Order: sequence, then C-alpha cells, then structure tokens
Amino acid sequence: MRIRTPLIGLAAASLLLAGCSGNAGDSSTQSGSAAGGFPLTITNCGHELHFDKAPERTVSLNQSSTEIQLSLGVADTMVGTATWTDPVLSSLEAENDEVPRLADNNASFETVLAASPDFVSASFPNTLDDTGSGSYASYANLGVPAYLAPNQCEKGDSGDGDSERSEVLAMDDIYQEIDDLAAIHGVPDKGNELVDSLRGRLDAAVSGANVDGGEVSAAFWFANSESPYVAGGTGASQMISNDLEVTNVYSDDAKEWPQVSWEDLAAKNPDVLVLGDLTRKSQTAETAQAKIDYLRSNPVTAQMGAVRNDRFIIVAGGDMNPSIRTVDLAEKIGAGLKQYGLR
Repeated sequence: MRIRTPLIGLAAASLLLAGCSGNAGDSSTQSGSAAGGFPLTITNCGHELHFDKAPERTVSLNQSSTEIQLSLGVADTMVGTATWTDPVLSSLEAENDEVPRLADNNASFETVLAASPDFVSASFPNTLDDTGSGSYASYANLGVPAYLAPNQCEKGDSGDGDSERSEVLAMDDIYQEIDDLAAIHGVPDKGNELVDSLRGRLDAAVSGANVDGGEVSAAFWFANSESPYVAGGTGASQMISNDLEVTNVYSDDAKEWPQVSWEDLAAKNPDVLVLGDLTRKSQTAETAQAKIDYLRSNPVTAQMGAVRNDRFIIVAGGDMNPSIRTVDLAEKIGAGLKQYGLR
C-alpha cells in the first residue's frame, strides 16, 4: 500500500533539500554560529542539504552507514535500517538492538516512509535510487534530506553500484562521510574521535613490509559461484592492497566489483584468496565456507596454489566495501599474511 505524503510532513517540516549545480564529487560542510553548529548546510554529491537542527528520525538504508551512525552514539534517533550483509560489529550490538530493521535487503520506498524519517542516509547509489529504496528526488519532494556516502558521488544518480571509478578510493573519502554525518547529528567531536581511532588502527595495520620485500598477490572474492564478483582496482580492497604492498590480480580493472571467469582467476593463481563471509541470502556462495567448498570441488580452481595450500583469509562482506570496516579488512589481511609467512 502506498503511504500518503502527509505522513512525512510533520516529521520533516523544518528540513529542506534542493538540487544544487555543484560538482557531483562535492561533499562540503558549512555550519552557522548557532549552538550545536546549526543551521547547517552540506553539499552532498551535487545536492544541497539544509538542517535547522539535528535529525530526530533517521533511516539508514545500508549497513555501513548504520554502523557509522551507531558509532557516533545517535542510535536513539534512528528509526530504521536496511540492506545488511553481515552481523553488526560486536561493539555496536547493544545500540543496534534498539533500532528497527526495516528489511534485510533493500527496504521499499513505502516501507521507509512508514517510519516517518526526517533524514535518510545511504552507502550506495543503487540503494538511493527509485529501483532501490527511493531516490534523492523522491525524498526531496517530501522535504526529507537524503545523503549518499561521498565515496560514491562519482557514480552519480545512475543507480549502478558497479560502475567504474576514475581514481582509487581514499580513506579520506570515508573520513569525510564520518565528518558529515557527525555534523548532521550535531556531534562533531564524536566524529573526530572516531576518525582519530580509525587512523591509528590503520597505521598500525599497514606498518611493516612483506617478507624480504617479495611480491605477494591476492584475489578478493565477494560472492557468486557462477561468475564471481571480485575486487577490481579502484575500491576499498585495492586501497588496502596498496597500503599492504599486496598485488591485487585484478588491479587493472576500473570497476569496483567486476565479474570474471574461473578460468581467468585460476590462470592468475594468486598467493592468497580473500573470501567474504556474508550472512545475506542474495547470491550463490555467500558464506566463506560455501566459497571454500566450491573452490575445492571445482576442477578449474582446485589446483590453484592458494586452494591446495589453504591460504584463505576470511573477512566480513562489509569489510570489503568502503566503510569503517575497511580498517578491519587491513587488520585481517595483515594478520593472514603473517600467518602464512608472507609478511
């Protein structure tokens, strides 16, 4: 059933959003001198978002955006989350238990509206799209600011979550998202604390070099056994590969998640395989164990060195996407390389 527009009116009466002609990659914050940094204007992916006060009813449409906001201590203002690939970070379990889950995958636009949000955040353009949970324009028509992770701005409003990037993701893009969301919620100090913590952990995770300076190669398998989605050369996995001096065997592909053939992957024969351990039920071979079972049973992959020598590094699915979990990815890969004597 379609929810009528007045459902949103009261919750969002003080918030305005309008299109802006700025560059799609812009994500800048301008705050007034009032208490708490409000009124606040943020330019996000070419859209101007204006806040007279902090949101009181936030719906976060993706797990990574949810975990940032839970980390900022604003769970009491969150009225819904959606699109999960993994269990919530253990440090955030108590906070997350208080937030309704609207859907495990994309929540419909009507479902989001039923929560009467006055702010909506997303991590990927194919979520903030009319084919997902509603577009910028759909929310703007109701006076609800919609925010997209700045690391996705280059992809625009196409809804294509697997389009090419012109540059490799940088951690500063993730830090910008934290700073923006902290400002929107009126907790900039919490944002600074979170960024400082992530910087320190990342520096520790990538310190040191590979054994004898030798080249170590890796492939990152996210999901799908028929035609695997692997990390290309522009996303979070590539960024961490660069930091750890590891060669991603698909670094020459500008897509974040290209689909490849098993024959091609086997021919590249990486030293280690980084496997996403997902709990969702969207693709084939979601869990790490399902991936390992497939690799051992497929005659094309069974003879790969990483498979024969059990050189698997298991990470959460969310670790492989741009988020606060990107630091977890660095820590887990670093530990795995040390375990196999490769670092």
